[in-house]
Amino acid sequence: MSGGLVALLDDVAALARIAAASVDDIAAGAAKAGAKAAGVVIDDAAVTPQYVSGADPSRELPMIKRIFWGSLRNKLLIILPALLLVSAFIPAVIPFILMLGGTYLCYEGAEKVWHKLRGHHAAEKAPAVDRGPEAEAKVVKGAITTDFILSCEIMVISMNEVADESLWVRAIILVVVALAITVLVYGAVALIVKMDDIGLHLTTKDSAGSKRFGELLVKGMPSVLAAITLVGTIAMLWVGGHIMLQGAYDLGWHLPYDLVHMLETPFAGIPVVGGVLAWLVNTLCSAILGLAWGLVVMAILHPLLKALPFGKKKGGHEAGDVRAAIAGARPVKRKDDPGA
Repeated sequence: MSGGLVALLDDVAALARIAAASVDDIAAGAAKAGAKAAGVVIDDAAVTPQYVSGADPSRELPMIKRIFWGSLRNKLLIILPALLLVSAFIPAVIPFILMLGGTYLCYEGAEKVWHKLRGHHAAEKAPAVDRGPEAEAKVVKGAITTDFILSCEIMVISMNEVADESLWVRAIILVVVALAITVLVYGAVALIVKMDDIGLHLTTKDSAGSKRFGELLVKGMPSVLAAITLVGTIAMLWVGGHIMLQGAYDLGWHLPYDLVHMLETPFAGIPVVGGVLAWLVNTLCSAILGLAWGLVVMAILHPLLKALPFGKKKGGHEAGDVRAAIAGARPVKRKDDPGA
């Protein structure tokens, strides 16, 4: 009896060790997958605040909450099952899906750079939210649709990073990534959106330090949003370019990948900082490649958009037309547009 009990306890201990190792593997896999998707995460956090711009302050957090739950449903109920089925039955398709997402990232990043250089600052901003539940519901729906596109990219990138794991481990890792990233993004968005309100509240305090800090928050928020947008654009170009670089290599076109590797090799041998410098060179090359590919896609796509009903504009294409077209809505014209 005692021998059987000892054997049972040994089996339980072995199962516990396996479970602990699995938890470690899942945590490591989730961290690896989430880090690789960081560029899209930053873009998601940069895009979403624009959708509640102009809304009544009392409706900002409820709108973000609705977008949060819509994003979570997108990831867990639609994207995750679809990716698991694809990875189980037609895994060869994943690199092509990944490159399609990389192309979209390059296009979005290049479009932002293009409009910035040409001074089309107003085109980068989402329209102000009109008052009323119907207008609010429409804006929330558009934000969830945009989030679906970004969520697809996040989940596909994450899936690719853990493709060697078993099916159930991939599923758990992707659930962890979906939960963590959605909470991170919309927690940050809620904080960003209410930061000016927090600053205004602090300016009413008796403490001189609180007043100064409140004024700093209020005055600094435009710069913070601009910095987030800039970082998001760079991250999109870097991640998108790297996806295209790796995808071309995997499909048999080794020249671009080998060229970048050749450029970063001399820096890798520098003591102490060699690894960082080599990474920076690789990142810079990936971003340049992403910008170049994005401009090529723009050159092809913009004439096509102008030929379609939702793309016809006297002033040409505006940022957000693709997302508006995917969402099934006509892009909103600016006030200074003669055709508005």
